[in-house]
Parts: sequence; structure tokens; C-alpha cells
Amino acid sequence: MISRYISGRDPASGRSLRIGVEDGEIRSLDSGPADESAWLSPGFIDLQVNGYGGWDLNADTVDADVVSALARKLLATGVTTFLPTIITASEEQIVKALRAVARARQTDSLVAHAVPFVHVEGPHISAEDGARGAHPREHVRPPDLPEFERWQAASGNLVGMVTVSPHWENAAEYISALAAKGIVVAIGHTHATPAQIHQAADAGARLSTHLGNGVSGQLPRHPNLIWAQLADDRLTATFIADGHHLPADTLKVMLRAKGVERSILISDAVAPAGMAPGTYHTSIGGRVELRADGRLSMMDTGFLAGAGRPLKDGIAQAAGSHVCTLGDAIRMATENPGRFVGNRGVLRPGARADLVRFTLDAEEGGMRILSVMIEGVEWPA
Repeated sequence: MISRYISGRDPASGRSLRIGVEDGEIRSLDSGPADESAWLSPGFIDLQVNGYGGWDLNADTVDADVVSALARKLLATGVTTFLPTIITASEEQIVKALRAVARARQTDSLVAHAVPFVHVEGPHISAEDGARGAHPREHVRPPDLPEFERWQAASGNLVGMVTVSPHWENAAEYISALAAKGIVVAIGHTHATPAQIHQAADAGARLSTHLGNGVSGQLPRHPNLIWAQLADDRLTATFIADGHHLPADTLKVMLRAKGVERSILISDAVAPAGMAPGTYHTSIGGRVELRADGRLSMMDTGFLAGAGRPLKDGIAQAAGSHVCTLGDAIRMATENPGRFVGNRGVLRPGARADLVRFTLDAEEGGMRILSVMIEGVEWPA
């Protein structure tokens, strides 16, 4: 017997839906009330979260409580699945953060549900300015399979995604070894040549991390590493649609080139995201400025220091600026990333009942979360 129904409009078709939920799963999908005003979709899935609402996964003080608090902050924005993202740092700091996430998954059922694994972004990236972004140069180092094995030993095999630059001499060997273990390997923060991009895909790389960012400010017109990643159909690209990392025209063209089916929206949110405008000191970028429009930049260089807006704002930004339809934006924040985390993010009988109801504000261009359901239970319970 179905214990609960939730209704809303499907962002893809506009038709009203009524979803029946039982034992944490979707059991039925039927037509809903004709006058339903809220949108209904799977819970949002964010493959790149460094922090949010003051909680910082890359701080020296990270522990299980930080991870738990972060999960709840994100849930209020409609994110029901996310990958805690640990950036370039000393091995000691990376291991400390991994252990904090592992401990949180052991002690907090919400974290265990929301976090399938961890994304380590670096430390095997480009040391060049621009390509390195806000990652600390002093901790950039070549790919090292024994170090990866130490990460896994310390965390109980919790690392499931790694971003690497394929310019390193041993990058293809490293990528191949990780891919053979089932790790999702992404290309990012790189100055690699187009040939090295394709060699990385040959070796098993499957994603491009925030394509169009984490690159030099000046590139050859053609060929270059952005064109190579757009052209390689083996790579699915993640994009930051906050209105700052990629201009609307650029994102629109990139989506057309890559295809919606091989595109994912991420937040790349960091600790000051969701906070009041002002100056902050963070583990990513040091002293940073958060503007009222959500742009977050390093005070000394002006480079972006991660994102200051959650994924829901990127969805609304993409749809509201006519980069894509609302249905496509939702797909790129649910079903498409869901393929990389155990096929989550779909509406069908037997799927996890992680759902979000929301409205859009046409004038302000934002999204308002009305309710979030985790395994069929509205949160907070």
C-alpha cells in the first residue's frame, strides 16, 4: 500500500504528476491536480561541493560534525546527493578530510544516504597560473598511485572520483589504473595539449571538471584543450552555471556542442557560498570577496575562488537566461550526474524517493525550495 503521495509539475513536459511513495521508493507515477503550481523533480545531485554556508571541507578543522552540518545546509537547497570535494593539499590534510567524511557516513544516516563517495580534485593538476585556479601551488604534485592507495586505506575506499591534469608524463598510466578500479576520472585544472586530452580519454577518463574554467586566460584559437574536450564524445562535461564562471552565450554554445545528454551542472560551492556579501578567509583562495551577485574572487589576483551560489541558483540561472529549458537544466542536475553515482536522479517506479518541490521567481531569477523528501520522508522529519 502506498503511504504517501506528492504532486507537482514535471519540468520537462509541464504536465502535472502525482508520485506515490512507499518504503523509501517511488511506487507509482500518475497525473496530478491540474492546478498544481509547484515544480516536482528528483532531488538535485551535485558532483562538486567544497563547502557551503560557512562549513568548509578543506579547512584544518574539518571533522565529522562539519560534514553533517554541510549535508543539512545543502538539503535545504534541494541537494539530496553530493560529492564532498577535497582540493589540492598535503597528503596529511587530504587524509584528514577523507577520514572526516568516512566518520560522518558511519555516524549520520543522512550523510550515509547523501554521500556515495568523495571527489578529490587534485593534487595532480597544473601548477600554472590560471589553470591552477585557487589551488595552492606548493601542494601540486605528479600522479602517484601509492598515494591514491593510501587515501583509500585511510578512508575505507571512499574516493570514487579524482580530477587530474593529463599533462603529467605518467598521467595516462595513472588514469588507466584508477579506471580499472572503477574510479571516475575527470580532466581538469590543466594546460594539457589536445593530444593529451584524447590520450586521457583513451586511458579511461570520463568527465571534464568545470569545463571552461581552471584553464589559462589565453588559449590558441584552435586547436586547444577546450575544443578537444567538447569534441570527445567519451567525455561528459560539468559546467558551473552561476553566471560568473561562464557567460550565458559561452555556456549555451558549449551545451550545444557537448549535447545536453553529456552535460552536467555543478555548483563548485565553497564555504562562503550562501553567506552575506563581504570579505572572508577560506582554505580555497585565502582572503576572498563575496559580492551580492554571488561572485566569489581572490582578493590578491581577482581569480574566481570557487562558487558563491548553490546548485539551485545555477539551475535557475541557466533556465532564466535562456541558456536551456528548465527541463534540460533539471536533467543536467539530476539524471545526468546520477549516472555517475549509482543511477540516482530519476522518476520511475523502484527509484529512490529523493524528491524536491520548488517554484521559480521570474523577476528575481531565483528558485525557492518548498519541500525536500529523502527516501520518501519529508525533511526535516
